[in-house]
Amino acid sequence: MPTPHPPHLQPRNPLHGLTLEAIVTALVAHYGWAGLAERIPLRCFSSDPSIGSSLKFLRRTPWAREKVEGLYLFMLRDIRRAQPEVQAPMRPPLP
Repeated sequence: MPTPHPPHLQPRNPLHGLTLEAIVTALVAHYGWAGLAERIPLRCFSSDPSIGSSLKFLRRTPWAREKVEGLYLFMLRDIRRAQPEVQAPMRPPLP
């Protein structure tokens, strides 16, 4: 009996395991609809925006989905840069 292959893990891919809905929701929470429409000029973000209508458009339009995923990655980098870097506590000198 053959051994089943383990699922493909992508530990360095920040998009792995995220749904498009989670990405759009995070972008709206961070930028708001107006900020999102300013960064990616799509009608689904500027004219009567909703998560549902945006998902419907993005699932049918690969180039727009790529732009949204790119903005999400940019947002993650931006958040990481804004956080103060945590350093290990310094040890006292040995006697």
